[in-house]
Amino acid sequence: MKLWKGRFKKEADPKTNDFNSSIAFDSRMAQQDIEGSIAHATMLGRQGIIAEGESMKLCVELGKIREDLASGLLAIDPDAEDIHTFIEQELTARLGNTGKRLHTGRSRNDQVALDIRLTLREDCASLKAQLKELLAVLCKKAEQYSETVMPGYTHMQRAQPVTFGHHLMAYGEMLLRDLSRFEDAVKRMDVCPLGCGALAGTTYPLDRELTAKLLGFTQVAQNSLDAVSDRDFCAEIAFAASLCMVHLSRLCEELVLWCSWEFRFIELDDAYCTGSSIMPQKKNPDLAELIRGKSGRVFGDLMGLLTIMKGLPLAYNKDMQEDKEAVFDAVDTLKLCLTPLIPMLDTMKVREDNMRAAAAGGFINATDCADYLVAVKGFPFREAYKLTGELVALCIEQGFTLENLPLEKYQQVCPAFDETIYQAISLDRSVGDRRVIGGPAPENVKAQARRVAALLKDEGEEK
Repeated sequence: MKLWKGRFKKEADPKTNDFNSSIAFDSRMAQQDIEGSIAHATMLGRQGIIAEGESMKLCVELGKIREDLASGLLAIDPDAEDIHTFIEQELTARLGNTGKRLHTGRSRNDQVALDIRLTLREDCASLKAQLKELLAVLCKKAEQYSETVMPGYTHMQRAQPVTFGHHLMAYGEMLLRDLSRFEDAVKRMDVCPLGCGALAGTTYPLDRELTAKLLGFTQVAQNSLDAVSDRDFCAEIAFAASLCMVHLSRLCEELVLWCSWEFRFIELDDAYCTGSSIMPQKKNPDLAELIRGKSGRVFGDLMGLLTIMKGLPLAYNKDMQEDKEAVFDAVDTLKLCLTPLIPMLDTMKVREDNMRAAAAGGFINATDCADYLVAVKGFPFREAYKLTGELVALCIEQGFTLENLPLEKYQQVCPAFDETIYQAISLDRSVGDRRVIGGPAPENVKAQARRVAALLKDEGEEK
């Protein structure tokens, strides 16, 4: 039976019921709906809006419904209009008129707004836990490979030497910001809408502060129209998920490149790759590719939410039923992507020799050569730049690198070169001398990894 049946003289067309129903996707909020209802029933009893005895019966039976749903003893009716209707009707079936008192001073509008907040609060906690696990892996790997020289790139061309640990910690910083974005979104979502009714509150003497406290909120919504009709917190969480997916996608793009035969910087464990149905030699990084691909899905969820909300007048409109599928899909997809990525990174094999060879063959110490002419030999930078460019051209023509180019070849280009050039352009020295804050020197990388690990530990202890 529909909760709104009294106004209507005929049954809705079955197709209308199907189109209007949200049970298929809001059933995930069953536990949160019961949690909110228990808090509401408790408050009604304490305020004398309903009898204390009826309040207790409601809370006890709601607890039993929660247990029955969790155990599978009670199945959600797929024909119910929504999860709120299903639970209220189940409660009424068990308690009769007492069950009908639960909705006193409440609308489905503030009820839904509450349930989404409670659900997303738990989802964000799960996402934060996964992000911390991924960050811990990155920190561990960064320390392990803090001295592993590899080429850094700009425009996908070898540019200057860095270390693999330094490269990994770049993603560590991105993910640390992602973590803080979810934390900030949860703080702004920490507002209880229950008691705002359909749009204009209620004449019942509700104690909204009590309800908020029972549900773990630190604030109550200050405007009833805003509380039931905005979903900026959904959009904000979808944005945080989208930006996190950008970072995961970029990381996965590099994993795909690095495990190709053209790079061979890493090898992914067999558990996180697949093969080809026709080419027996193939080992495809399908999981990394799927994560990269699923980023577009999360972006679409965000755009869908923004589009749903952009033209809605106050207060609640049925368009807002579409919010749940979008934001739930965004958080579910991010969770799904983080699940295999964490062990995939943890188990990958790093080919340090290939990284080193690529760094040596890419003339990425050319800037150090120019700096040598400036700092040691007193050349103006532009002249040093030109001479170094001529050296690179000579190496390419004759099959040398700057590290193994004979001294006489150096001196053909510029007589000022002497044996000290080889120390100046050493890849290890080039990386090791970049001790400026944020640079790739091994001690910097280790300090950065330990800093992030300490931040994660401190936050865990605070919780």
